[in-house]
Amino acid sequence: MKNTPRPTDLRLHRSSRVLDVSFDNGDTFSLPCEYLRVYSPSAEVRGHGVGQEVLQLGKEQVNIDAIEPVGHYAVKLCFDDGHDTGLYTWEVLHYLGSHHEQLWQEYLQRLQQAGHVRRAEG
Repeated sequence: MKNTPRPTDLRLHRSSRVLDVSFDNGDTFSLPCEYLRVYSPSAEVRGHGVGQEVLQLGKEQVNIDAIEPVGHYAVKLCFDDGHDTGLYTWEVLHYLGSHHEQLWQEYLQRLQQAGHVRRAEG
């Protein structure tokens, strides 16, 4: 955690359902709300150990209602589907940004394996 970049700006674009995150090391990421929701660091999503993850379905239209600071190390994202138990530490946010493409492809593969078809935007 010592060298974890710290966010300098969090900007929610409600109409496009994207959270822009800028870090003090110059990294910037545009993270869709759906992506942040399905990779929530909460026990409800992650489980309590490896292999206990719960595949999140039907989150294509999810949005963020509120962003609440938690100390000087995290934010709580309050989603409009009622989910608000994940604490997104600076480390988690940076990891999700840095690994966005890979993690998103893994999520899409898990949906396909589960036989779930993502609904079209709109």
